[in-house]
Amino acid sequence: MTSIETIHEAAEIIRTARYAVGFTGAGISVESGIQPFRGESGLWNEHDPIFVEIEYFRHKPLASWNKIKEVFYDSFDQARPNLAHEVLAKMEGRGFVESVITQNIDNLHQKAGSKYVYELHGTSRTLSCTECSSEYDLSFADLNFLPPTCFVCKGILKPDIVFFNEPIPHFPLKRSKEEAKKADVLLIIGTNAEVYPANEIPVIAKENEATIIEINIVKSEFTDTITDYFLEGKATEIMEEIGKYLYLI
Repeated sequence: MTSIETIHEAAEIIRTARYAVGFTGAGISVESGIQPFRGESGLWNEHDPIFVEIEYFRHKPLASWNKIKEVFYDSFDQARPNLAHEVLAKMEGRGFVESVITQNIDNLHQKAGSKYVYELHGTSRTLSCTECSSEYDLSFADLNFLPPTCFVCKGILKPDIVFFNEPIPHFPLKRSKEEAKKADVLLIIGTNAEVYPANEIPVIAKENEATIIEINIVKSEFTDTITDYFLEGKATEIMEEIGKYLYLI
């Protein structure tokens, strides 16, 4: 792991930041028991991702929903925010961080207490009707009976996750880019950001002269190009040290 001195140096930059923003990926949730999508232990090594292709969902909603429940909802039900999520939420509560931009769909930032969360890849906690666009909280649906259907028109409900070949939702993408432009510090946690347009966010921040602090267990595409402080280690361990420095834990 990176030295305590380097972590504290990065924490001091966060403490004195004018407008710090968090940017998270799958790595922050791994310690909550949620598998990443890519990499050696990634979901796409175990499951054919065809079940989250939008055309497949439209033509085979039951088959798609069976896999969605197995791969996402069964694991999300058991997952709880870890120390990294909790420290980030406390940082927002104390004004050290203004918002969190995330590629995750697991709702763990909100469960930890973060208020301003922009979900680039959608969320698993709401569903929308594919026929009339009625919106529902996940608690409306009984996932023991699939596929869930709309109370209004009986159309098929779809999770508000961004499927392959679907556009990124306009509002979170717009707000994420705005936050990146305003940030004088961007705290990257647990992402290689290989997917467009999420991989633009750190670049936008850097182009606007933000200091980039990156927490990861391995180097990413950003480490040797735009990162100013690379804090190598598990998200919970690094964030615990930052949290102690900021008197949050």
